Amino acid sequence: MDEFVRTLLPAAAKTGLTGPTVSRHLPILRNCVQAADVTVLVARCTRPERSADNHLLLLTTRRLVVTRQSRVLQRLRLHLNTELRHLSNVTWTPDPRACVLELAVTAVDGVRERFLIRVERPSQVWQLDALFNQVFRLRAATPSPSRVTPAAVPVGAVSTRGGHVVPPVRTIPGTAVRSARTSTLTPAAV
Repeated sequence: MDEFVRTLLPAAAKTGLTGPTVSRHLPILRNCVQAADVTVLVARCTRPERSADNHLLLLTTRRLVVTRQSRVLQRLRLHLNTELRHLSNVTWTPDPRACVLELAVTAVDGVRERFLIRVERPSQVWQLDALFNQVFRLRAATPSPSRVTPAAVPVGAVSTRGGHVVPPVRTIPGTAVRSARTSTLTPAAV
């Protein structure tokens, strides 16, 4: 059993997903995720603008995959499949009174996606908040190979295509602007 399947089943059980639901979505998820990926979260979600369709959100340490199941014909389709490093403007808003967490991301094509994850207890909302904090802050703090700066450029400076060096921004990499209700990662931090 590979790492993806080994971690998928316990993650699904934590959110109350049944075995048949997971196995129905598994062929699509398996095509999107590598065998070595570790599953962080599997949960049902909806989109605020299209509440008629059900979605299944899969978050691994490297990817975000969302499948869509139409309500009438029960057809499964891939809605979103992207690496976390390709996401920008990642925000999540926990609302413990309504037992909902809203996740909003901007994909590579510039489309803003919003998903509502409903849970049973307010404590689960805070657990999801901590989980998103961990995954997206860890991703922002770990430099990808494309973000490694050459030795000739000062640390924190950005080299442009024309060879000009832009001074570093006066923020700490991997930090986020956070209010009491909203967690935000800026595109520069992701």
